Amino acid sequence: MEISLNTIRSIIRRTVDRQELAGANVLILQDGKELFYDEYGIARASDKSPLVRDTIFRLYSQTKPITAAAVILLAAEGKIDLSADLSEYLPEFSHQFRYDENGEKKDVVRRISVKSLLNMTSGIPYPNYGNKADEMAGGVFDDMIASLYTDSPLTTRDFSEKMAKIGLSFEPESHFRYGAGADIAGALVERVSGVSFGEFLRSSFFEPLEMTDTDFWVPPEKQHRLAAIFDTAGGLHECPSDHLGLRYARDVRPAFESGGAGLCSTLDDYSHFALMLLDGGVYKGRRIMPSYAVRYLTENAFEHSLCGDLLSSFGWMNGYRYGNFMRICDDPTKTALFSAKGEYGWDGWLGTFFSNEPSNRTTILLGTQMVGVGAAGTLARKIKNVVMSSLM
Repeated sequence: MEISLNTIRSIIRRTVDRQELAGANVLILQDGKELFYDEYGIARASDKSPLVRDTIFRLYSQTKPITAAAVILLAAEGKIDLSADLSEYLPEFSHQFRYDENGEKKDVVRRISVKSLLNMTSGIPYPNYGNKADEMAGGVFDDMIASLYTDSPLTTRDFSEKMAKIGLSFEPESHFRYGAGADIAGALVERVSGVSFGEFLRSSFFEPLEMTDTDFWVPPEKQHRLAAIFDTAGGLHECPSDHLGLRYARDVRPAFESGGAGLCSTLDDYSHFALMLLDGGVYKGRRIMPSYAVRYLTENAFEHSLCGDLLSSFGWMNGYRYGNFMRICDDPTKTALFSAKGEYGWDGWLGTFFSNEPSNRTTILLGTQMVGVGAAGTLARKIKNVVMSSLM
């Protein structure tokens, strides 16, 4: 694979040298063994710190697969019924309503199930899609941001209770729309388990998986390893942001442990989670999840009728379906990148990328911190095509 690895290095360097990204690192594993690692560029402009192997990244939406795993683990333990009404676990969702095209409230006919939460078919919105509920979601996130630096920051439970009051974008299970369902899933795990969402993740995943650098915050002794967020508007520069109610510096343990966007991690840490999934729930001989739970997590997706909605949100995902907060390759003859049937993973708002290919037991991870994915998404797809070409 030597020629292809040199090609990957060249692609990374060209992207960074063009200042499309400040820096990036890539880790590729096959059969649990490292096939390739490379790093290039800077982690922070302020001190020109190089981006290195243990650089810590804000995962944003790459948090979501871990949140889904937590919900599925509780289902495997008989503590959550995936078909149950969400209000059975989160009573704040007892009154469920949506807004019609005129902005009028309508009681829902089909109520939110836990499964619809995991499939982004619940109607729970993110801000600024244009529906009245989406606009009101913007107000909830504004409230979260406004509370971040006060003595009483809003909590995971506060977020769930506020979102329950604003209504839904559409009738549950009638559409796919990317939204704040994963944050509600974090509140669900917290309520069902009886411990904070972060504590549940630490005991169930991070500690047994040796994910020592993964958490909802970055402690003082690791702050120098946290990469800055960059933007290219007006030239490459650092761009601090409390996007989605998350404190930029991640320097305190947050009250709001966001299941949709809150985790920070490294490539090596995340690879442990990825390898556990590829090995059917086992990591270094220790069972973390039941094998059937992993199968459900990585294979169960919504029906084909909703694929049009998926493409409307993510134009490059032809050939994919969506389930448990991940893309799942359904028809590799239609995809815009090289994937085998059953490939799954997700990325993050700042360009981090995760892909598992069960058919050839390969994991691809990309680390970077660039507003809005953009060039990072292009880089990830180029690298994946090179890797798959070599393996196939």
